[in-house]
Amino acid sequence: MDLKIKAAFTEKYSRLLPGAELPVTFYFTDNPGEIPLSPALDEEDWKCFICQLGRVRNGQPTAFGLRAIGCSGAKRALGFEQEIRPNFEYFLSCGLAGHIEGIRYKKTPALVKAIQEAQPAYEAPARYAVFKRWDGLEAEDEPTAVIFFAAPDKLSALFSLVNFDEPTPFGVIAPSCAGCSSIVYYPYHEAQKPDPKAVLGMFDISARPCVHPNILTLAVPYARFERLAANMDESFLIAEQWNKIRDRI
Repeated sequence: MDLKIKAAFTEKYSRLLPGAELPVTFYFTDNPGEIPLSPALDEEDWKCFICQLGRVRNGQPTAFGLRAIGCSGAKRALGFEQEIRPNFEYFLSCGLAGHIEGIRYKKTPALVKAIQEAQPAYEAPARYAVFKRWDGLEAEDEPTAVIFFAAPDKLSALFSLVNFDEPTPFGVIAPSCAGCSSIVYYPYHEAQKPDPKAVLGMFDISARPCVHPNILTLAVPYARFERLAANMDESFLIAEQWNKIRDRI
């Protein structure tokens, strides 16, 4: 990546959104180099992937391979597995009497099936998914997306920045999906498009315990992020209306 962009965004971000948590980035690679590998987990050791990102948000770069991810849904969201566990449509909806307790995120199994068809599996382009906080990026890194963990005031600024140079009101999408899908699956696929959208997320009830009650995410494909970063000093962030919000952050 261009380290001039890194330095310029860091300065603007700290000045215009004081106290904001630095974003996290991700990309796929076959060679994580000196980046620490997340340890392999036993098959029965379930962990929400959003909880596993806590150390990355604290500044520790981490490379995740298939065996380091403790949730089958996250393995699929990151492209490391393509299969869906049997009867998943009942697990996500009303359950299956005597066999599966449903978590009731969708009304019927048929609706879950429809969602699965709209969110097809894909194969990760490399063996590892590397997650790095913004300040840890180096010249050889090529982020796929930039993920912000933000409270409403700061999130409103990021949301507005994404839409600042958009000719439509739809520069951001908010798919109904798992927390890991909102920061990896959808941003990864948006990044392949000529007009990528940012992804608003972390509405997943199962992932919510892994973040502060006041936090949501906005995952911005990197090509879209470069526009966001370039626009900051000519946007509403230098106007009086934003000053009123900045003063209370």
